[in-house]
Amino acid sequence: MTSAALNAKARRFRELSNAPILVLPNAWDAASAAVIVRAGAAAIATTSGGVAWSLGRSDGEGLTRAQMVEAVRRISAAVDVPVTADVEGGYGPEPEDVAQTVRATIEAGAVGINLEDSRATDGALLSPQQQAARIRAGREAADAAGVPDFVINARTDVYLLQIGEAAGRMDDVVARAESYAKAGADCLFVPGLLDLDVLAALTAAVPLPVNAMAGPGGPSVAEFTAVGVRRISVGTAIAQAAYGLADRAARELLDTGAYGSMEQALTYPEVNALFARSSG
Repeated sequence: MTSAALNAKARRFRELSNAPILVLPNAWDAASAAVIVRAGAAAIATTSGGVAWSLGRSDGEGLTRAQMVEAVRRISAAVDVPVTADVEGGYGPEPEDVAQTVRATIEAGAVGINLEDSRATDGALLSPQQQAARIRAGREAADAAGVPDFVINARTDVYLLQIGEAAGRMDDVVARAESYAKAGADCLFVPGLLDLDVLAALTAAVPLPVNAMAGPGGPSVAEFTAVGVRRISVGTAIAQAAYGLADRAARELLDTGAYGSMEQALTYPEVNALFARSSG
C-alpha cells in the first residue's frame, strides 16, 4: 500500500477517533480481526496481551518489536478497516526506539498506535518530559513516512498502576495529557479509570479525546459516552473470553463427552469464508 493510500486510511481512523464515540473490540490475530469486522467494527485495535498469548509468550513486552510487528502485519492484511496497534512501551526507552517502532508499524499496514508511559522492566512511569520526547519522535517518524494522519493514542498508567496519592492522580494525568498533546499525541488512553465522575472531570479538563478501557463489571458504552469518553477498547477481554470458551468446551468434552459449549460457534463455512480472498 502506498503512503498516500495508507494516510487516507489513517485520516479515516482519525475521523473515527474524533467522533462522539468509537468502540474498538481488540483483536489478537488475523481470524479474530476478521470476525470482529464481520460483527460490524469500523476499525480494529490490537491487544498486546492477546497477541503475546497467541504466540506463547507473556504480556508486557514478552515479544520483540519484530514479533509484534509481524502479528500486526497479518492482522492488517486480513481486514480492510483501519488498524491501530498496541505497541506497549515502544520496545525501548529512547525516542529513537519509538521512532523505529512507528516506522515498522506503518510498514506493516497500521495507521495508529497505543504507546504506554510505563516501563515494562519495572512498571515505573517515565517522566512527562521523557514520554513527550518519545511521542514527538513517533510523530516525526510518521510524518517522514508520508503518513501525517497517523494516530498516536498516548496511554498513561497513572490510574492503572495507582501511582502516587489518589488525590493527586487527576492533576498528574491532566499535566501529562497537556504535555503529550503538545508533543503530537492525538488521544489519551487512561486504563484503570472506571469512576464515571472522575472520567467526566477528566474529559472536561484535557485537550485530547479520552480512551477508556471497558470490560465486565465496568460502565456500559452508553455510560462512558455520557461522561465524554470518545474511544472505548477492551484490552485482552475478548481474548480472555475466547480462551475461557476453549477451556469450558475442552472440559465438557473430556469430562462428559458432550458438545454443548460449542453450539454457538461460527460454522466452518462462515470462518473459512473470512479468508476466501487470500486463498487462491
